[in-house]
Amino acid sequence: MDKNIIRNIILDQRESFEKKNDFVERNIPESFIASKKICVISGIRRSGKSTLLKQISKKYKSYAYLNFEDERMLDFTYRDFEMLLEAFLELYGDQKIYFFDEIQNIFGWEKFARRLFEDGKKIFITGSNAKLLSSELSTTLSGRHLKIELFPFSFQEYLEYNKINFKKYYTAKEKGAIGKHLIKYMEYGGFPEIVVGGNIEELQQLYQDVLIKDLLVRFKIRETKAFREVALFLLSNVSNPVSFNKLRNLLGVKSVTSVKNYVDFFEEAYLFYSLFKFDYSVKKQIINDRKIYYVDSGIANAVAFRFSENIGRIMENMAFIELKRRGKDFFYHKDKKECDFVIRRATKIVEAIQITQSLFDPKVKERELAGLLEAMKKFKLKKGLVITRDQEDKIKIENKIIEIIPLWKWLIDKE
Repeated sequence: MDKNIIRNIILDQRESFEKKNDFVERNIPESFIASKKICVISGIRRSGKSTLLKQISKKYKSYAYLNFEDERMLDFTYRDFEMLLEAFLELYGDQKIYFFDEIQNIFGWEKFARRLFEDGKKIFITGSNAKLLSSELSTTLSGRHLKIELFPFSFQEYLEYNKINFKKYYTAKEKGAIGKHLIKYMEYGGFPEIVVGGNIEELQQLYQDVLIKDLLVRFKIRETKAFREVALFLLSNVSNPVSFNKLRNLLGVKSVTSVKNYVDFFEEAYLFYSLFKFDYSVKKQIINDRKIYYVDSGIANAVAFRFSENIGRIMENMAFIELKRRGKDFFYHKDKKECDFVIRRATKIVEAIQITQSLFDPKVKERELAGLLEAMKKFKLKKGLVITRDQEDKIKIENKIIEIIPLWKWLIDKE
């Protein structure tokens, strides 16, 4: 590329970057930012990775920034990295801090990052493709980086944007206000631009961008109709066990391998996540049907179904993403009954969680508690948790304590 073009791109992007409105302080560990290693921030597109870089940049007096997803960078190759450094040097002098958005688009980027790192530079990198990032990080940059995954706004961050103060006790009026926010959060999700603008059509466009730009084009997928149908099916069947073979037969996909590849692609773009059935055998975990969850409830509401008809499944999906956000190692449990989530610490299951809209219906209560109790007995747990829409209680069954807590309260409980 021509150095003048690179220089103009740097200047244009710098101006836009500094104008970014980081209206909510994202919850990122200070130890991550302070580390001397290369800091990698991954996650679905438009989850706020660039804005987080802006938040981090305030900690430094001087830095260099470039977004490689700019269409003017299409001709940029690994041969141009040296020219890029020269342009930075001419514009800003010798820099110690570098911010790079979507650098994984450039073949050989990891060698460039390693060279900067070994020259004593501090580097922050964002990316929206898990495989492209992880393959290079695990080889060239192994041991030289720290990685975190950025999700759309949590409910807590959503409330912070809406100026809700957190405290130990809430009045009935305050609970009602939080409940209204929860309904809106369920419907629109937590993508920052959607939280601010409330335009459901932007979610539809985001979904199409992930399918087309991040997946269909990048992986050169030819069976576009089948690919889209698998994505829509998964969106419409959140939390249901999925068999690749049954999915192939149901949708007429040419092979089980194609279905598996499609699901892997969705996960690489952070659109979907798999949850495995717990088993002490890793091989059996992989063989058993998995459950699929999506990254944000707003996308499913915008593309697949009406949220008012699927509140229970949305609640379960929100709990799943929150557990991911909290860094938990978890599974679903199924024997004669089913428990939505069991959490593992080291080699031991330490917590069982059941999600249900309410326990007012005696049949629903019997079913949900039976699944929870079965998991508690198997893993010798004295306490269990049921997350509901708005019920709160504590009950004792068969010498076991079951805490019932509203979803909103669990989502904002930092403990």
